[in-house]
Amino acid sequence: MNISLGFGGWIGLIIVLLLLFSSAVHVLKEYERAVVFRMGRLIGDKGPGIIFIIPFVDKIVKVSLRIITLDVASQETITKDNVPVKINAVVYFRVIDPNRSIVEISDYVEATSAISQTTLRSVVGQIDLDELLSQRDKVNEKLQQIIDKHTDPWGIKVSIVEVKDLEIPENM
Repeated sequence: MNISLGFGGWIGLIIVLLLLFSSAVHVLKEYERAVVFRMGRLIGDKGPGIIFIIPFVDKIVKVSLRIITLDVASQETITKDNVPVKINAVVYFRVIDPNRSIVEISDYVEATSAISQTTLRSVVGQIDLDELLSQRDKVNEKLQQIIDKHTDPWGIKVSIVEVKDLEIPENM
């Protein structure tokens, strides 16, 4: 049995092989990692540089290890001494464990934002207005510790939380 592909057959075979090779090779930047799943099971993270996967068997999810800046939306809350305030903050965080950031939670940025909003309201509700105004560093540190504790199981490290704006009623 003699199989001859002919010129068109060889061209088709070369195109198929190139497509398979291009889907098997991925280049990751220094700040990226690829979380690899094989048939739905977690294999682990790879990178940076050139990585090889098995086409149609392995799936990858790219994760950036760079610091993410998250603006926490303005929160209207009441301090411990019943003064209504409008406050917002900025949270700086990054992924330290790519596997957990993908497997443990569906959207770590959105979840970190939600935790930051509720923590901001909670912490402001536990302190007086004078303390909020005079000890901003202490408030920032407390926010950072609480948010970091909540995001740690997701492979997220919160490095800095800064209260940006604080609006109090004009009659105060």
